[in-house]
Amino acid sequence: MSLQQPLLRLSRYLGVLGPLRRPWWFPSLNTISALGSWRGHSSRSPTHWNQVLSEAEKIVGYPTSFMSLRCLLSDELSNIAMQVRKLVGTQHPLLTTARGFVHDSRHNLQLRGLVVLLISKAAGPSSMDTSCQNYDAVSGIYSCQRSLAEITELIHTALLVHRGIVNLSELKSSDGPLKDMQFGNKIAILSGDFLLANACNGLALLQNTKVVELIASALMDLVQGVYHENSTSAKENDITDNIGISTWKEQTFLSHGALLAKSCQAAMELAKHNAEIQSTAFRYGKHVAMSHKIHSDLQPFVKEKASDTVAFNLNSAPVVLHQEFLGRDLWMKQIREAQEKGRLDYAKLRETIKAGKGVTSAIDLCRYHGNKALEALESFSPSEARSALENIVFAVTRFS
Repeated sequence: MSLQQPLLRLSRYLGVLGPLRRPWWFPSLNTISALGSWRGHSSRSPTHWNQVLSEAEKIVGYPTSFMSLRCLLSDELSNIAMQVRKLVGTQHPLLTTARGFVHDSRHNLQLRGLVVLLISKAAGPSSMDTSCQNYDAVSGIYSCQRSLAEITELIHTALLVHRGIVNLSELKSSDGPLKDMQFGNKIAILSGDFLLANACNGLALLQNTKVVELIASALMDLVQGVYHENSTSAKENDITDNIGISTWKEQTFLSHGALLAKSCQAAMELAKHNAEIQSTAFRYGKHVAMSHKIHSDLQPFVKEKASDTVAFNLNSAPVVLHQEFLGRDLWMKQIREAQEKGRLDYAKLRETIKAGKGVTSAIDLCRYHGNKALEALESFSPSEARSALENIVFAVTRFS
C-alpha cells in the first residue's frame, strides 16, 4: 500500500465521522479492587509533576517543553498570533489555549511527545533487525522517533485549538461581540488546520505506511471521541440525561488515550520491533493516558483550595461514578437540592459528591490504570528511561 491513501484519510479527518469502533475492555467497578493493590513507589522516586518532567527531559536529551515551538513560531502562525490579540477582552476559548502554550506547556501540552521519546529509549533498537543499528540515534533515540514525537504534539496542539471553536448559537452577552467571536472561530480553524498540515507533511517524510495508518486511525478516534464529548456536553444543561461509566471510558479512550497509545506503538514500529513489543508500548500509552485524564477530572474534588465558584464537568469521572452508585432517582434528588433559583450551586453539589463513593472510586480507577501501565513496562529492561516512565505513572496517581 502506498502512503497516499492513509495521508488522504488524515488530511480529511474533520469530515470523517464513521461508526464507533468496537469498545476496548475495561473492568467493572466490582473488579477494580480485585486486580491487586496499588504498587506505590520508591521513597526516592520524584512525584512532583514539574520535577518528573524535568528529569525525564534530561534523560531523552531533548527539551520537549519546546517541541512544537519551531512550528508555533513560524511566519504563518506568528501572523495569526498577531490577529489573536484582537480577541483580548472577549471570552473566546482560543485565548485560554494560547496562554496555555506559554504558561502551562510543561504540565500538559508536551506530555505525549515526552512519553514517545522515553518509551523509544526504553525499548532501544530491535535485536531482530540489524538495519536498525545504522539509524541516526541521539541519546538512544532515532531521529525518526523524535520526528514522530513532534508530530504527536502537533496533532494534540491542533486538537486543542480546534476545541476552542465556539457554538455561536449559545453565546452570552458577557462573552463578547458576535463579530469578535466569529473572527476567533476563523482563527482557530485556520491555525489548527495549519498545524495538522505540518503533521501530515512530517508523517509523509517518515516513509512508513504502517506508522501513517496508526496515526491516521488515532486521529479518527480523536474525532469520534470529541464528537461524542461535544454531544454529551450539549446535553449537560439537561441534567436528566447523563452518560454511564462504560460510555465515559470508551469516549475517554477515543478522545484522550488513542493518540498516545498508537504513537507509542508507532515508535516501536519505526525501530522495527515485533508485534509483542508494539502491543506493550500501546498498553502503556493507553493506560497512562487514561490515568492522566482521571487525575485531571479529580482535581476539583481533591484540591484543598478548590474554588467554590468554578463549575466542574458533570460528565467527569468522579461525577459519573457517583451517579452509578446512587442510581438515577437519588442523583436527580441531589441535583434538585443543589439548585437555587434555577441555577446549579456547584459548591454544594461538590460537597455532596465528595461525601459519596464517586471520588474514592475514581482514585481507585486511576490507580488501576496506573498499575496496568506499570505492568506493561515490566517487558522492558531496567533503565533510566523506564524509571522515568514509571515516575510519570507515580505522579499522575498521587493524591496526597
